[in-house]
Amino acid sequence: MSPRRHLWNCRRSRRHSLSRSTRAELQFPVSRVDRLLREGQGAYRLSSATPVFLTAVLEYLIANILDLAGKEACTNHRVRISPEHVEMALINNENLRRLFQPGAFSQPAASPHLPEK
Repeated sequence: MSPRRHLWNCRRSRRHSLSRSTRAELQFPVSRVDRLLREGQGAYRLSSATPVFLTAVLEYLIANILDLAGKEACTNHRVRISPEHVEMALINNENLRRLFQPGAFSQPAASPHLPEK
């Protein structure tokens, strides 16, 4: 091996692998959401962007809920967020109340059985 070639190999830096969460600049684990989507029986085929998008939506919702719960805790002169503060934040916000009300995500109705001809 020539000395020149050896120096070239030493200078080449190894590229470190980045997680999908890091690439998308998310705090929630994209790989775990992907695994849970694939284990569930909801979809047979998934795009590679599907778990990233769903993780971003979940992170956005949780950030908003925690922000409102933190404000609720401050109004009650508390430092820590308790489950009661989260519940009050969900009740006081109209959009979140509609999102988390019972029946907001109903199961699809069974298709009617068509008689054979």
